[in-house]
Amino acid sequence: MLKYLLLCLFLLLSGASYAQNSSQCGFITDNDEQSMCRAIADRSPSQCGFIRDNDKQSMCRAVAGREPSQCGFIRDSDQQSLCRGISAHEPSQCGFIRDNDLQSLCRAIAAKEPSQCGFIRNSDRQSMCRAVAGKEPSQCGFISNSNDNSFCRGVSGR
Repeated sequence: MLKYLLLCLFLLLSGASYAQNSSQCGFITDNDEQSMCRAIADRSPSQCGFIRDNDKQSMCRAVAGREPSQCGFIRDSDQQSLCRGISAHEPSQCGFIRDNDLQSLCRAIAAKEPSQCGFIRNSDRQSMCRAVAGKEPSQCGFISNSNDNSFCRGVSGR
């Protein structure tokens, strides 16, 4: 669940900004995460086709292709609201999310308000949120997991 949350977070980033260099995505060992990172960093929804998980694939297409209609294919209601909030840059959609950390993340990214990241309890998620919502790739350095760190560097803008 944490990995999926972080992936969604990265997808959310696509609404905020894109990396100048998607080469960081190549350091990710999980194939689904690597494809999602490349799709978002390069604004290339065709990369989403390499993702095996259907929900992640729909999230990827919605964020990378700026197609909020793809969110309707996601089964989990929190993830669906997250997808709609981020892909449509519509913070009001975030209010339907039951998980408080995920709701804060959604609001921060959808509204490009890094101050919302302060409400997230997990420090890695908080750093990811600040990197994406605030277009501050330097925040990625505070993420302990190497895959998540590379994902962050791949999708956060400059």
